[in-house]
Amino acid sequence: MTEHALAYRWLLPATLQDVPRGRRTAVRRSTRDWIVDITIFLLSAGLGLIAAEEVHGMVGAAEPVRAVDQVVGALACAAVWLRRRWPVGLALVLAVVSVVSNMASVPTLVALFTVVVHRPFRSMALVAGVNLLTVPVYLELWPDPTLPYAVEALLAVLLLLVVVGWGMFVRARRQLVLSLRGRAERAEVEAASQVARARRLERERIAREMHDVLAHRLSLLSVHAGALEYRPDMPSQDVARAAEVIRSGAHQALQDLREVIGVLRLGSGDPEDGDGAGRAGDAASDLPDRPQPTLADVAGLVEESRLAGAEVVFDLRVGDPSRAPARLGRNAYRIVQEGLTNARKHAAAAPVELTVAGGPGEGLTVEVGNPVTGGRSMPGSGTGLIGLTERAELMGGRLEYGMAPGDRFRLSAWLPWPQ
Repeated sequence: MTEHALAYRWLLPATLQDVPRGRRTAVRRSTRDWIVDITIFLLSAGLGLIAAEEVHGMVGAAEPVRAVDQVVGALACAAVWLRRRWPVGLALVLAVVSVVSNMASVPTLVALFTVVVHRPFRSMALVAGVNLLTVPVYLELWPDPTLPYAVEALLAVLLLLVVVGWGMFVRARRQLVLSLRGRAERAEVEAASQVARARRLERERIAREMHDVLAHRLSLLSVHAGALEYRPDMPSQDVARAAEVIRSGAHQALQDLREVIGVLRLGSGDPEDGDGAGRAGDAASDLPDRPQPTLADVAGLVEESRLAGAEVVFDLRVGDPSRAPARLGRNAYRIVQEGLTNARKHAAAAPVELTVAGGPGEGLTVEVGNPVTGGRSMPGSGTGLIGLTERAELMGGRLEYGMAPGDRFRLSAWLPWPQ
């Protein structure tokens, strides 16, 4: 149970705590219920004796009448312990018994109060109506010689109305507490859901970013390693350069993996503890900020692929790439990066045609195309293209990929470029 719900729980009796409607009568008493019931029993017995003695003194009741009144009243006080199990039946019986027993008048009011608090309006009206009907009979049997009949009847009715009004107030207050408790539980469930969703989205963002970076690096390593494998007779300086690229690329890939694993490990706390649920976002904010790629960095990316041995025909039709918005440039860079990576994976020996064109107001178009060679390719699952599609759609753009005429694979994206 949540903390806010526990804050309201102590205000409720056991009959209203986590119990189905059809089984409330079978609830065991809590410590609070025992204290309340003992207090009510003692007050009923004490006040009942005082009321009985007053009435007996006024009407001059005989000793046998007093004895019967006390016995019946004692049984009525003991019956108060049954008010949680059979509130309506007990209230109706005590309403009739109170006509002949003055000592039973206080237990009768307690039973009426219980019905008003815990039972629907129909039951409350029935019990209150029976109590009102017994008032004239009681006044005939136990008249007060010091008060007129009308005044005595008015006082009896006012006493019943006070009990009913007090019970309705308590009932409304408990319903308010239950409503606040439900709201608190729903609010905490919603907050936990939002935290879990934020953590999942942050992990997906990190995983997508790392896929784009690592796939590019590993494909470059594969190209250089393949060159060393198939060209053992290449000049020593070319071998040294390829080995340096492999070494630095592997080191950077390991560094990227350490960062993302550290973030995911810090954010993998138990969602029930209220602390681990927020650690993913905190850990992600602790991820070292590296310069994000821009549209102007696409030329360097193309040059890197050329150094790896790829034949890239690059057509840039953007006036000033450095003035492109940061988000636009970053997503365009990732699309080009994934396109070149896929070309190296699946058509390593084929030339790649890359076109980046557009400007403010007309949007930015990125197209990557290469022939399908059918040669040896690196394994791939296609998740990178799915991630690119999400990137484009989140920006309000679109991305298409697939086979084009002439046995070519074509990747085309359009991204909005505001004025």
